[in-house]
Amino acid sequence: MNIFKEGLYIVSTPIGNLDDITLRSLDVLKKSDIILCEDTRRSIKLLNHYNIKKKLISYHKFNEQAELKKVIEYLNEGKILSLISDAGTPTLSDPGLILVKECIKKNINIFPIPGPSSITATMSLSGYEDKFLFYGFLPKTESDNQNIK
Repeated sequence: MNIFKEGLYIVSTPIGNLDDITLRSLDVLKKSDIILCEDTRRSIKLLNHYNIKKKLISYHKFNEQAELKKVIEYLNEGKILSLISDAGTPTLSDPGLILVKECIKKNINIFPIPGPSSITATMSLSGYEDKFLFYGFLPKTESDNQNIK
């Protein structure tokens, strides 16, 4: 039987196929008091697929700073919160870094829950020479790609 500690769980989610979620990720989501979602409309599809009914809070790059105080209050109350992004691992080119830094500053427990990774999936079939550097994802628009320095 798993015992969950209060704090923030950084939960990786599937990158496309809903069955690519780990059993541990599902367990954490079921035990969470609140799930912070990059986009609740996308997250609810995953949660409904696994019959997980929890309080959802929209937490994305446009409201991270505004929601920070309330989220920290929940954590200080001893709640278990999970942070999920639309796909993959939160904070890696997804929301959550501001929250993680604040949790570190305030000595709030943070637990990584690994899972699907577009970085390692790509590297596993690339034929790389056992070393690589991840410098972030390319910008989403063509005009932004032209401004890479």
